[in-house]
Amino acid sequence: MRWTLLVALTLFAAKAAAHEFWIAPDRYRTVLPDTIAVRVFVGTGFRGEVKPYAPSRVVRFGLRTTRDIDLSRAARNGDLVMAHFVVAEPGGALVSYQSNFADIELPAAEFDTYLKLEGLDAVRAQRHGAPSQDPVRERYARCAKAWIAGSQPARVTRSAGLVYELTPLGDPSTDASATISVRATFRGQPLAGALVRAWKRPLADERRPFDPATRDSVATATEARTDAHGLVTLRVGPGEWLLSSVHMIASTDREEADWESYWASLTFARAAK
Repeated sequence: MRWTLLVALTLFAAKAAAHEFWIAPDRYRTVLPDTIAVRVFVGTGFRGEVKPYAPSRVVRFGLRTTRDIDLSRAARNGDLVMAHFVVAEPGGALVSYQSNFADIELPAAEFDTYLKLEGLDAVRAQRHGAPSQDPVRERYARCAKAWIAGSQPARVTRSAGLVYELTPLGDPSTDASATISVRATFRGQPLAGALVRAWKRPLADERRPFDPATRDSVATATEARTDAHGLVTLRVGPGEWLLSSVHMIASTDREEADWESYWASLTFARAAK
């Protein structure tokens, strides 16, 4: 059933925002001194197309190492690499990005299919309570993070201040357990009942991912909903991981849209033991 819904959603991909969005560093662990290149992708099943840099869409784009650095001027409009930076110490680096809103409009039936796929049950219930066949206006924002592993896990376990984000409780790259615990927060508060999904791909080696534009799509590896404290625990193993979640609320500006959604993602890699 889930795969059928994914196919159905793909049929209107040109119009819909129902795709994962993630930050893709060209490596997940550094050898010092090292230069990291960062791109962003939008796609389905951990395969995607690179998105050119658009400064007009940026709310915040930052790098956390020994201090927080603004990356919003690290590239020009249309660049396929959003930033190059040098990692000069072994603590690790967190890259975070938040966009402003983009607008879409979907026929009612396609919007309902999208809600079902993304597990947005509360919105589905509201729509079924007041059914309408009118086209649905949505505006969406992206909230993405990527962890480049190092010796200071507090850099990834501390909030990046995004409006919606997934924050691991421990270092996702080196945790000795076969699971990862993540807290979902919306506007700084724990979000209960959020569906968090995870995709996995093998690494080209222990540091480098395969090119997201050439690899095959894959189905979700695991998924679960957050508890009353915004926490979810997922089973993970060696490989490159993408965690993603969508939160949707009634639009705060009803003249602009009916609904607004926030797409949070976290990418990291876990090497084989």
